[in-house]
Parts: sequence; C-alpha cells; structure tokens
Amino acid sequence: MVTTRAITVKGGDVVLLVGTLKGAFLLRAPATRATWEVGGPYLAGRAVYALAHDGRAGRARIWASAASMHWGAVLVSTDDWGRTWTDPQEANVKFPVESGLALKQIWQITPGRAAEPDTLYCGVEPAALFRSTDGGRTWNALSGLLDHPHRPRWTPGGGGLCLHTIVLDPVRASRIWVGVSTGGVYRTDDGGRTWKARNVGIRAEFLPEKYPEFGQCVHKVVHHAERPATLFLQNHWGLYRSDDAGDSWQDVAHGVPSDFGFPMAIHPREPDTVYVLPLESDTFRCPPGAKLRVYRTRNGGRSWQPQSRGLPQQGAYETILRDAMATDTLDPVGVYFATRNGKLFASRDGGSSWRLAVEGLPPVVCVRAVVVDRASRQR
Repeated sequence: MVTTRAITVKGGDVVLLVGTLKGAFLLRAPATRATWEVGGPYLAGRAVYALAHDGRAGRARIWASAASMHWGAVLVSTDDWGRTWTDPQEANVKFPVESGLALKQIWQITPGRAAEPDTLYCGVEPAALFRSTDGGRTWNALSGLLDHPHRPRWTPGGGGLCLHTIVLDPVRASRIWVGVSTGGVYRTDDGGRTWKARNVGIRAEFLPEKYPEFGQCVHKVVHHAERPATLFLQNHWGLYRSDDAGDSWQDVAHGVPSDFGFPMAIHPREPDTVYVLPLESDTFRCPPGAKLRVYRTRNGGRSWQPQSRGLPQQGAYETILRDAMATDTLDPVGVYFATRNGKLFASRDGGSSWRLAVEGLPPVVCVRAVVVDRASRQR
C-alpha cells in the first residue's frame, strides 16, 4: 500500500510542485533553500503532466492534471498542500460532442491574470485551448482555435498533437500566445475569437519547406511581464527571440553546443536572463558530450554561457522535458530542473552553482516553483 507523506508549509517557504509519471510530489524548503522535505506521492500511480499554483484572491490552490482510470485525463485540485484532493465524478474538461474529438491529455494549466481571479486556461491533446471563468468548475474550448483552418494540417510531434504552452500578455488582456506541437506559435488579439500563426523566421528542420507559415515543432515559449512584446522560444532545433510580439523571430543560438532542447525558463526580475538545457540531438536526447550543463544568457540571447558547477560532467545521460524547469521569485533567484531519471537539481544563486536536491523520483515531466506568501497561516 502506498504511503503518502504530508508536508507542513508556512509563509516564506519555497514549494516545488513536481509532476511525474507515477504521481505528484511537493518539495518544501525554508527561504535558505538548503534542504528539501519531500511530500507525496499524491495522486499515486497517476501520470501528472501539469501542475499550477493559484494564489489569486487569497487562495493557496494547486491544480493538477491526472489520468483517471474511469474518465481519462481530469483536472483535480487541493487547497491544503496535498492532504485532500477534489475527485471529479466525470470528465471536467471535454470537447464538444459535435467536434468528434476525444481528450487524450491535459498538458498545461495556467491561471488567468490577477484582475480575473476566476479565470483559468488549460492546453490539451489533441491540440486545443480551454478556458474556465468560474474558478475551474466548467470549461469551454475556444472555438476560434478549435475550428482554425490550419487545424486539419497539424500533425503530431513526438509527444502527440498537444497545446503545451500558454502565455498571457500582462498588458493587453485580449492577447494570448500558445505553442502547438506541431503547429507552431499562434496568437490571438481578440480574446480567443480569432488566431493567426506567428512563426516567421522559425525553421522546421524536419519539413521539406524549412520556413513554412505553420507546422513548426515549438517546445517552449517564455515571456517577461516587463517587456510584453519580447518572447523567447526553444524549438525542435532552434533558439529564437521576438521583439514584436511574435510577428517575427530571430535566431539567438550563439554559443550553445546544440540548439535542440525542450525546457526554457526566464528570470523573474531580469528580462534578459534566460535559461536553457541543450540536448545532443533529436535522435540522442542527452546532454552534449554527456555533460549536464545549463546555459544562461544575461544579454537577451546575444551570448550564452555554460553553468556546470555541481552538475555531473561525465556519464550524464539525462533527458529534461519541456515543463521540467522553473524559477522562484526570491533574491537571489532559485532555478530548478528535473530529469526523466528522477533527479531534481537546484540552484539558489541564479544558476551559477547547482546541487542534487532529490533523487529517486519517478520520471519527472513538470516542475513549478512557489514562494508562499508570508501572511499565509501554517498548514
């Protein structure tokens, strides 16, 4: 019988939300981030591909996508750091019957802006964007993307035909970007009614036409609230930056050993500081030379420097997936990533040095970092 270990969380703590193929784990540390207490497994035995913390309107809610034996992929939540979870009795995210589509997986959960505390989004497979405006009780697919004329020509990537990235413009409430594998980047400027492909300059190495209007295999897109028009993108081959809200993209793979990789994270206070984890290639998805290194730019992608102190530099046959990297909001910033081999590495100095924080987890697919409000009561 699986024993679930609970954690006690108090204001000022850092909590890592870790989704694995066999359940979710919560890792807790004080602000020093010197040692980590591990709670879980929660939702034991269920693949948890997406996690999100919603601290709006005084909440301390965690959302998780979890595969139900009866209903397939469902969204569940906890308000007490994993001690109890909601248990939907039917699928709470589902396609309209007339679409002829069936939900396979929920890949992304994104709380809405602070001004819309009851709005949430989730990205799913087959690729679609769902929105809830009642705190997650009901969900509707955004028809402008569901019925997009490009949709019949989207093809599955290695992980399926999934909408895996959702980026909300912090200034323009009607603007959203999404990443579709393999469809590329799409943007709406009218709250989801209409969508346009935004892939100019992104190459599709695996297609006969290298720079098509759509069909790119985007792996991750990140964005800083201080620069609403600037985006960074990790592609299936390619690192890019856009300074015009995605209308065009420029290659910034200057100094990385490989421009293939999955995860990407941005510093919470420094818009020009971005982190990536290159892999050898799409056929050998391990760090180049079996040396595990995080590459960091501090100048918006003009150059990248390897950060390897504390990371294994031989025999590191690790794969890090697109959502398995995160930053916290402390100063100095904490940076975290985890591998399919169940190892979680942590830096508490902005990525300059690392240590193995936890090992022995099931294969990790998702990492999120939360700094708990100091006003929160102990739970």
